[in-house]
Amino acid sequence: MRTLRMAGAAAAITLATGAGVAHAEGMSVSSSAFADGGVLPAMHAGLGECGGKNVSPPLAWEHLPQATRSLVITMKDPDGAKGGGVVHWLAYNIPATVSSLAAGAGNNASEYVTLGKNIRGEMAYLGACPPVGDSPHHYIITVTATDLAPGRLPAGLDANGLTAALAGHTLNGSTVVARYGR
Repeated sequence: MRTLRMAGAAAAITLATGAGVAHAEGMSVSSSAFADGGVLPAMHAGLGECGGKNVSPPLAWEHLPQATRSLVITMKDPDGAKGGGVVHWLAYNIPATVSSLAAGAGNNASEYVTLGKNIRGEMAYLGACPPVGDSPHHYIITVTATDLAPGRLPAGLDANGLTAALAGHTLNGSTVVARYGR
């Protein structure tokens, strides 16, 4: 594996090198910041009253389907908007040769990451920020393998546009869930 440092962001993207990058089954995603079902560290929450620094969480994935060409990452809070759901992060066009994103690597668009629109219409990561007193919300982070070439999808897609663009192109996916409350 080779790690690249993003200028000014102190964020790393790990590229898988050599044969054996893709596997037929068993795709998985994890974060070094929290266990599946665990508490999202405050640094990944929104700024200000939300208690965080708005830094996208570190993620790693493995065992991609053989035909994977690019990856999509989504972070959604199904508890948000009084059960209507909130889209916090859409990142896509990530080459299949990339096997992880370090904390903060998904905050900005780069050579390896294209951003879509969050609930606010911003092309950015939006940290967790449930209402004070609510039960901790669930933040579902999904990494989806696609057969689309990196760069094929335009920047700025919203969740509906991304879903439509992925129709017939997804190969497999895996999720990790974090909880956060205030």
